[in-house]
Formats: sequence, structure tokens, C-alpha cells
Amino acid sequence: MGDTSVFASVLLPIALALIMASLGLSLTLADFRRIITEPRGVLIGLANLLVVSPLLAFAVAELYGLEAAFAVGLVLLGASPGGTLANLLTHLARGDTALSISMTALSSVAAVVTVPLFLTLAVDHFGASVADDVSMLGVVVRVFLITLVPLAIGMRLRALDPARAAAAEPRAKRVALVVFLFVVAGAVANEWDTITDHIGELALAALTLNVAAMTVSFTVSRIARLSNRQATAVAMELGIHNATLAIAVAVSIADVLAIPAAVYSAFMFLTAGTFARVMWHRNGAAPTPAPAQA
Repeated sequence: MGDTSVFASVLLPIALALIMASLGLSLTLADFRRIITEPRGVLIGLANLLVVSPLLAFAVAELYGLEAAFAVGLVLLGASPGGTLANLLTHLARGDTALSISMTALSSVAAVVTVPLFLTLAVDHFGASVADDVSMLGVVVRVFLITLVPLAIGMRLRALDPARAAAAEPRAKRVALVVFLFVVAGAVANEWDTITDHIGELALAALTLNVAAMTVSFTVSRIARLSNRQATAVAMELGIHNATLAIAVAVSIADVLAIPAAVYSAFMFLTAGTFARVMWHRNGAAPTPAPAQA
């Protein structure tokens, strides 16, 4: 990885750990139990996030004929779990915030399996030259250490002192946002020449995946008779991925794999923000149900 080795091996894992710990501060066991107590919305949301999203990434990569490395990077992004900022935008859109938090939490846990799985399938399907550098066991261990461990630490801190955790959560989320922007900026800077050489195809592919994922997931959710607020949460999860995780995994293999996630990040807030504004009006002025407490 050359001059990006410090960024990839030290700064990215720290950044992602901070983001996941901030998520943990907002979680209780009730968020994980919701798959049992309110299974319909959670299962439909997870099916969209864990199956539909990566398959759409495969389709978009084929549609635009992306180079193998870019195609793998796009699938890696599509297979990444929902991001913590999806919870905030869901709240602002008057969506089902509790459902959003549950999907983020559960998909973050599932990422230990789904991210390596779809990464393997993408490398095999597109014949990327990075195949020899991919250690699936290494990816599994890396995802576990930089997602589940800090997530568990954040949840433990909340369980020990809920009041302090609640007070610290807003600041932690602001720090997480700054860290996220730093990570994306670093990924872009590291591969600036490559990005500028391929900005057209990457921008179109990223924007297409973002809009398609949000549109398909919202439509499927409504067909499955979820409410507008639930469908808002599902669509937002597919629109705002944990791009930091995708970038962290990507640069541990080859820097070029991180480019689609970095480019996607430039669009996702614009489209998701527009969607949030539309749904804010549609979902009405009634308060969003608060996340259940353990």
C-alpha cells in the first residue's frame, strides 16, 4: 500500500472504531430483541440491506462495465451495513428511528459474514487482479475487531452508566461525523489521480446505485405493507452505508478498491438529504416512536 500504509493500518481502524463505539452508546439489548418482538419490519429491512443492496451493486457494475477493481469496490460498498448517520437522517425525516437503529445494529453484526462473502463473490465474478491479496480470514478478523468490539464497548458503557452515555452520545456522533469526513477525504486524496481519470463512470455508477437502492427498498417495503415511516427507515439504511467500513476493508487489500466508496460518499448525503426532506412532509408532524430502552 506504499505511502498510504499508515492511513490504512492505523488511522482508518481508529476512525471506524470511534464511529462504531458512538453507535454502541445509543444501543440497548432491546434494539437486538426487536427482530423477535417486531420481526416484520426488521426482516424486510435486513433483506433489502443484506441481499438486495449488494445484488444491485453487482448489476450496476455490470451496467456501466466498470473495471474489475472498481466493480469489486462497488460491491464491497453495497454489502456494507447501514451507517450511523442513517439513524439521524431517518429521525429528521420523521421515519421509524427505532427500526433504523435496529437495522444498523444487526447489519453491523452481520457484516462479519456478509462483507467477506460478497467480497469473495465479487472478486471471483469480476476476476479482479487483487484476488491473490485477499485473505478472507483476515477480512473476517478485521471486520470483527473494528466493528463488533467497539460496538460492544459502547453498549457496555451505556449499560454501566446510561445517563452519562446519553449525555456523551451527541458529542460522540459529531466526532464520528468529523472522523467520517476525514476518512473520505483521505481516501480521495490517496487516489486522486485515479479518481479524476475515471470520475465520469464512477460518479454515474455511484449515483445510480444510491438512487436505485433507495427506490427499490422503499417500493419493496411499501408493497410488503410497511408504513411510510418504516419504509423511510429502510430506504435510508440503503442510501447511507457505512462507507468507512468499506474503505477500511478496501485499503487493507488494495487502495483502488476504496475509490467507489469514497465517490459514493460524495453523493449519498445529497440524495438522502433530499429524500429526508420529502419524507418529512409525507410522514406528517407526529413524533417518531422513540427507540425502546432495555
